[in-house]
Amino acid sequence: MENIETLSDNFSFLESWEDKYQYLLDLGEKLEPLDTCFQTDEFKVTGCQSQVWLVPEIKDGKFYFKATSDAMMVRGIIYVLKAIYNGKSIHEIKNIEVEKIFATLGLEGHLSSSRRNGMLSMVEKIRLYAIKAEAQQQ
Repeated sequence: MENIETLSDNFSFLESWEDKYQYLLDLGEKLEPLDTCFQTDEFKVTGCQSQVWLVPEIKDGKFYFKATSDAMMVRGIIYVLKAIYNGKSIHEIKNIEVEKIFATLGLEGHLSSSRRNGMLSMVEKIRLYAIKAEAQQQ
């Protein structure tokens, strides 16, 4: 999986929204499948128009996420979020300004309000997982 720097470089070469949209769809196709045993209410992201499930895993103090959606465009957004958040500590996750990153990628102004709200719901779920993990450490 590409890191956010690589994705940022790739997005910077794409001039039109149509090209960026197609790239998001391509990224969505690269997302690893999520086992259906995780597609439960416990991992479901509320606030998304599409169905989204987000599963955290912590290894050596770093978060890694598995996720899927029933919408290909959303799967592309998930891929970008995984590139942003995977391998980050609790502290790093709490301080990531994802909207600035999406603006840098040229995506912020092109996502519909429902897609943007869904993306922010996914970010909120990631942050809640980090807060919960931090509380368990104390």
